[in-house]
Amino acid sequence: MSNEPARPPGECPSAFASFFMAGFECSSHRRGDGVRLDLIRATAHDKHALADYRSCAALGLHTIRDGLRWHLIETAPGVFDWSGWISMIEAAHAAGVQVVWDIFHYGSPDHVDQGAPDFIEAYVRFAAEAVRVHRSVTGVAPLVCPINEISFFAWAIEVGYFPRVGPKKRGWFKRQLVRAAVAGAKAMRDAEPDCRFIWAEPLIHVAPRDRSRAEQRRAENVRQGQFEAYDMLTGRAEPELGGSDDCVDVIGLNFYPHNQWYFHGPTIPMGHHEYRALSDMLVEVAERYRKPMFIAETGAEGSGRPAWLHYVCDEVRDAMSRDAPVQGICLYPVTAYPGWDNSRHAEVGLFSTIHADGSRSLRQPVADELDRQRRLFAAGVS
Repeated sequence: MSNEPARPPGECPSAFASFFMAGFECSSHRRGDGVRLDLIRATAHDKHALADYRSCAALGLHTIRDGLRWHLIETAPGVFDWSGWISMIEAAHAAGVQVVWDIFHYGSPDHVDQGAPDFIEAYVRFAAEAVRVHRSVTGVAPLVCPINEISFFAWAIEVGYFPRVGPKKRGWFKRQLVRAAVAGAKAMRDAEPDCRFIWAEPLIHVAPRDRSRAEQRRAENVRQGQFEAYDMLTGRAEPELGGSDDCVDVIGLNFYPHNQWYFHGPTIPMGHHEYRALSDMLVEVAERYRKPMFIAETGAEGSGRPAWLHYVCDEVRDAMSRDAPVQGICLYPVTAYPGWDNSRHAEVGLFSTIHADGSRSLRQPVADELDRQRRLFAAGVS
């Protein structure tokens, strides 16, 4: 029996080599206090990429989300050192895995001002050169995520969680990112016509704290904001930004336990009557965009990991039974990592941090649940 779920007749072929995927935390931004993060280095994935990819492949995770570190590649304006990324491309080839490469995962070189008019030109130059390098190394066009989480990225800049850039005008930076993303996608496709664009945006639910019309309206306005980036990228909204339907090949959705909250209030716990079923959220997105989609990031921390995977998979199967074209689920991050804010140990995913001998421990309860879910999908259980 195949380990991959059968797709309904007429559904477009999947972009992915496996339904279940692994994602490596690859953020490389500066925090609000100016400290530069580099999670690929902090998790030792840079030194152990081949072993990491092989460990994923051994568990049937043949598609990987990973990223470029722009700040290390473009050492001066227009001066590129691709050696670190090329070693990861070669590791992926040796391990026989497919990688969706995040071109821009928050972090840019210090000589690039993300709020400046020439930011778009700098990003376009970098992105186009990246796909040329990928072709030169592999002989094939890459799968890329041009800019990771435009919605979260814009929010982090606006509230000062990341260092502020550009004018303090609500919504300005999101549009700056969309313009860059659209221009970058065009440049990448001009350089490599067979490029496919996979995106990743947060999937959220926001509930009102009371039943007043004003409160419900405010909560719904925030909830609807999750669709702005995709609406702009596809040209459904603000077409002057340059978006078009062919900018988005696959809709990626990031969903974690903290992705539902009350308007100006706390997180809504799973099981609460205000907690919205993930399946309903996926069906809403499917009906809105009518494109292939996948869970681009999901996972929980500590002992809750197997139960969270169980919940997400059950909901995805339900959504698929209602014609939502979900083509995959990515466990993200797949390794433990040091937290952004204070480097605390975050025990997530399938694998531990690196041990002294260069190995990582496998978290067997998560692996067991993954195997169980793979069998359920393969059997067509809803």
